[in-house]
Amino acid sequence: QGYYTRGGGIGESGDFVTSPEISQIFGELIGIWCISEWIAMGKPKVFQLVELGPGRGTLTDDILRVFNQLASLLSKCDVSIHLVEVSPKLGETQALMLTGGKVQSNPEDKSAYMQGVTKTGIPIFWYRDIQDVPAGYSFYLAHEFFDALPIHKFQRTEKGWREVLVDIDPEVPDQLRFVLSPSSTPATENFIQARRDHVEVCPEAGVIIQRLACRIEKDGGAALVADYGHDGTKTDTFRGFRNHKPHDVLKAPGTADLTADVDFSYLRKMTQGKTATLGPIKQREFLKNMGIDLRLQVLLQNSHDTETREQLLHSYDMLMNPEKMGDCFNFFALLPHQRFPHLDKKHKPELKSPVSPVAGFGELLLK
Repeated sequence: QGYYTRGGGIGESGDFVTSPEISQIFGELIGIWCISEWIAMGKPKVFQLVELGPGRGTLTDDILRVFNQLASLLSKCDVSIHLVEVSPKLGETQALMLTGGKVQSNPEDKSAYMQGVTKTGIPIFWYRDIQDVPAGYSFYLAHEFFDALPIHKFQRTEKGWREVLVDIDPEVPDQLRFVLSPSSTPATENFIQARRDHVEVCPEAGVIIQRLACRIEKDGGAALVADYGHDGTKTDTFRGFRNHKPHDVLKAPGTADLTADVDFSYLRKMTQGKTATLGPIKQREFLKNMGIDLRLQVLLQNSHDTETREQLLHSYDMLMNPEKMGDCFNFFALLPHQRFPHLDKKHKPELKSPVSPVAGFGELLLK
């Protein structure tokens, strides 16, 4: 009965709208980011694009368009698409958008539950878990993925840390309420490492980041995370959205989009030093560094009707305006240590090899 299992209300007619749904430029620039890093790493012969929680498939669709435009560059490379999606309904929507519905279901004993070929001729596979995705050189994308994972909430009290739990309100039948645990819980013992008075921890995000870091360390590639978030500074961010308006998280469970800001400092800690991490940097900085202004000018020059031009400018403003999505979304990346040979302590300084900067990020943000 979960929100995403039943379809998840993405888009203007739903409960929330995401950057790829607002403008094609967003996905195009992420496609260019992947190719830029692939080139910087010496153009490996295999290239897996893995998206976690792909929504309606819009982001992957925009990236595929870039791959198609740069087909000659990728011609000697074995490219495949791998989507990690738990919702059967969203899986069907993605299949329709990306393959025109030409997919086949696989028997239960296969790791991919569905497979097909994209409209541009690239093999595509669907999985329920990141662990089912084959090992290999991969780019992992998580756009508005981590904010949808469940969190534990904790409150500092005079008696120490207490977990915030959900209970039935004895005064009002059929209504839920938040309560503090009467004593310490296993989660309180295991997850608290904060100096704040209220903290949210997402253990599932930690587990997934650990898996990504292990894969990138072993097989190469990169992970790019784009999400609402902070660097370990915020406290209570758990909220709900329904029909694009704030919604009480405890009312009508399963009918609203629930979200909590991603704590990037926690993700960084959970890589356990297996990879280098970049960011978080604000969405408007990342997109500016990626050349969004130039891409906008090209699209404006090629559009001949006023309505299209107005739509392009409106969507650019949504993505870049600090008051809208420009500042509340952040980009964060995991990259293998060998991507930065000049930071390798084992090498002598005079052997410093030139390294091409990571697209979208300032090198000063390397942590």
